[in-house]
Amino acid sequence: MATTEQPPLNRTEPSASGRLRAWMLEGLSDMGKGGGHTGPHAAPEPPHKGRRWWRVMCLTGVDYFSTLGYQPGIAALAAGLLSPVATIVLVIVTLAGALPVYRRVAEESPHGEGSIAMLERLLSFWQGKLFVLTLLGFAATDFLITITLSAADASTHLVENPHLTGVLHDKQMLITLVLVALLGAVFLKGFLEAIGVAVALVGAYLALNVVVVVVGVYHVVTTGHVVTDWAGALTTQHGNVLVMIGVALLVFPKLALGLSGFETGVAVMPHVKGDPDDTEERPAGRIRDTKKLLTTAALVMSGFLITTSFITTLLIPEKEFEPGGQANGRALAYLAHDYLGNTFGTVYDASTIAILWFAGASAMAGLLNLMPRYLPRYGMAPHWARAVRPMVIVFTLIAFLVTWIFDADVNAQGGAYATGVLVLISSAAIAVTIAARKARQRNWTVAFAVISAVFLYTTVANVIERPDGVKIGACFIAGIILVSLASRLARSFELRVTGVTLDDMAERFIRDVASRRMRFIANEPDRRDIAEYRDKIEQIRHDNDVPGQEDFVFVEVTVTDPSEFEAGLTVRGEVLHDRYRVLTLESSSVPNALAALLLYARDMTGRTPHIYFEWTEGGPFANLLRFFLFGQGEVAPVTREVLREAEPDRKRRPKVHVG
Repeated sequence: MATTEQPPLNRTEPSASGRLRAWMLEGLSDMGKGGGHTGPHAAPEPPHKGRRWWRVMCLTGVDYFSTLGYQPGIAALAAGLLSPVATIVLVIVTLAGALPVYRRVAEESPHGEGSIAMLERLLSFWQGKLFVLTLLGFAATDFLITITLSAADASTHLVENPHLTGVLHDKQMLITLVLVALLGAVFLKGFLEAIGVAVALVGAYLALNVVVVVVGVYHVVTTGHVVTDWAGALTTQHGNVLVMIGVALLVFPKLALGLSGFETGVAVMPHVKGDPDDTEERPAGRIRDTKKLLTTAALVMSGFLITTSFITTLLIPEKEFEPGGQANGRALAYLAHDYLGNTFGTVYDASTIAILWFAGASAMAGLLNLMPRYLPRYGMAPHWARAVRPMVIVFTLIAFLVTWIFDADVNAQGGAYATGVLVLISSAAIAVTIAARKARQRNWTVAFAVISAVFLYTTVANVIERPDGVKIGACFIAGIILVSLASRLARSFELRVTGVTLDDMAERFIRDVASRRMRFIANEPDRRDIAEYRDKIEQIRHDNDVPGQEDFVFVEVTVTDPSEFEAGLTVRGEVLHDRYRVLTLESSSVPNALAALLLYARDMTGRTPHIYFEWTEGGPFANLLRFFLFGQGEVAPVTREVLREAEPDRKRRPKVHVG
């Protein structure tokens, strides 16, 4: 079928009033592009701009590896002497559960959409949108708490530094807010060369941690009684190995912070270079190298988790892990100062502060990648949500609020963080289980189903143990849904068609009728028999006093998914009963499709089109709800309103007639 395709319809974009407004809304030119959005991970980079996978790993690593700053302390608080055993359970779940899941996510979603996009494809209409909004709420919990928790832990390292504790005592809240504000300022300025900075930070941080681990293991080995004392205390508390493993399994959900970073690892996929012959439809090299990225990161982190939990549990007095203790939220920094001196410890503190702060940058990048990918496309965010800078301000203000609510306390935010992480991993596990089942891969389906059950158990156990996490997540979900629905309602009368494509017959109809007066009849298709079209023409002529010699073209719109907001429009022409010309369209909204067709016909021919309607039966409020939820309702006045917003010049506006 031959087609004629034109650029997207001209829209009336918000005018930039002043340099500040233009600077804030930079990036809105991308609106209307299919799937387009702005942000640090806005779209897959061209192959020549991609980076090697190990360099991109450092970008996700600032989130994943930085958890070493607080994970050993949280594990010690949660599991006590069982911390190393519980951490081994965490590592097994990481390597045998989360890693296979996200390797499959990378294969199924190679453009950085993540598991949410996989699940989005399974559901349509409003239930699909609400499901995605719920997952976005938990994703927002994950990323925003990453920002606030990382900043809080960075301020803890700063305040507890022996050289600064006297000066900065009781200033943790202020320092945390300053770090969050600096993070927002960086993104307002522009987040360039993030990968290069991440490589330097991750390289230095991991090297310093290797030194701390080696020295810690050396002290454990050379001080023989440390191991025997620990083993004796374990036996006294728990009796035998089976009991220890059982308790470790029960405690494991509290250690779920160590699973963070996988969703970010998939989000940064567009930056992986891949192979020269990669295509956007099937970037095999990018998928392969992203799997390397995920596997390497998981193996490196697993090694650090086991060794750090072992040395911190054996070498640090238990009371120091508790709130107010010197190892609270900074167990490895405590060892660095205690065994390697304050000079090395200060260097370690500086490295930890830097990577924790940059972990917030990684999370901010994840937010700016995720939210504009969905909300504007659903019509559930204002125009400016596609621009980076306004969203940075919104997220920074929310981070201020979260920091204030939690009093910049690392341990207090752990539950909310773990809940966000676990919900995303559980949803990813369910998504790949469904994908494997659809692919008829029985063994993988069973394996992923078992992994899903493990993560669902972990999520439920974490929620029961720390319900504050799901409460915070519920607040984010409620906020996102309310704002989204309000935005959708406010934007209901926008022209939401990104482009119009005509087939040869449709173009012929429009050009032919343009030689006279362009008259269209909006018809709701029913039986589509000859009587339907004959009676419709007679009614329109009678109601509008149109001369009998005037001819018409029928326009029929079929509503597909009314929950969708914007998309392209394909118009097909056909002749029915050897005499009636009919243009058929499929769209999420009847009025928007009709308005888009009229404006396109005007621009293509230079003539003003006329369209004729009959009044819809029913009350105006009920029809408004029908339009909002199902894309139908009172079509005539809504079509006119869409045209009025899209074309402010009344002389150029297509004419709407209602009888």
